[in-house]
Amino acid sequence: LRSGTDRLVHHGRHFGRTIRAFVNFHTLIGEGVLREEQLAARGATVDDLEETARREHDLFRQLIKMSPFLSDRLFRIGRTEHDVRHAADMLTKGASSARSDDVKSLKSAVIDWITPPGGVLTPNIPRHSKDGRGFYHEVTGKYLCPTDYDWSDPRVKAQLKEAKLVVTGLQWPMLLYAGLKCNQENMWEGLLRNRILVQAYKHIFTSPSSVHGESRATRSGNAELHGMDTVTVPSIAYIATLVRFSLSSVTTFCRTDAVTDHQRFYNTIVDFLEMEEEQVQVGELLDWWNR
Repeated sequence: LRSGTDRLVHHGRHFGRTIRAFVNFHTLIGEGVLREEQLAARGATVDDLEETARREHDLFRQLIKMSPFLSDRLFRIGRTEHDVRHAADMLTKGASSARSDDVKSLKSAVIDWITPPGGVLTPNIPRHSKDGRGFYHEVTGKYLCPTDYDWSDPRVKAQLKEAKLVVTGLQWPMLLYAGLKCNQENMWEGLLRNRILVQAYKHIFTSPSSVHGESRATRSGNAELHGMDTVTVPSIAYIATLVRFSLSSVTTFCRTDAVTDHQRFYNTIVDFLEMEEEQVQVGELLDWWNR
């Protein structure tokens, strides 16, 4: 039987992958507990909260739903600040360790997926090094090129390589689109349906050996371990963020790194997919992933 600490690390891993990758658990839990107590005292509901607070509280409640015993720990009589801090520390440890494991695992796997079947990459890219990736290589550059730039233009290619064109987390790379083709007239066409995203998803959530099979993305492995049977919006954004990093030449994953801007990139995808007016297309996207 897992100890409470082990279970919290375990749940932190899954929360980071599937509910919110970049979250301050100390703030989430501290404010979540306070909000629950205030709502109870006022006889109010979550619907009475302002939108930002409501979204934050929804994350807190998803955490409690995932880890019911945490609720007993956080709302018991005699709760101490140490209890809250310890829980947040263990969840943070879980989310961070999962991300480290996934980054390490994808770094080499992604090279196999961008190599032509039966062919080679020219020049060769080492599987365990970031040398020669990013805009320094024709293939990785094509995946990473923002949709508003033309990778086939030699001037654009040179400016990206020399960092004269600065790419931010607000710009979406071609790797998000099926066949690396983006229709500027219809941004939903092929969005988040690139084969490499599905391969990475299966690699992380099912098992590395499932990548070339036909099984659903949540069939076994980490997904099964956590009772996950459907693909979530944040989990797609998480995979897209890690694939983007894996193809880049940046050596260390830092969520607030100015060059890669991971946190903002992840948040723009999640925010877009959670917009009310996009829900019809989001439903179709999730059906596609869960098929």
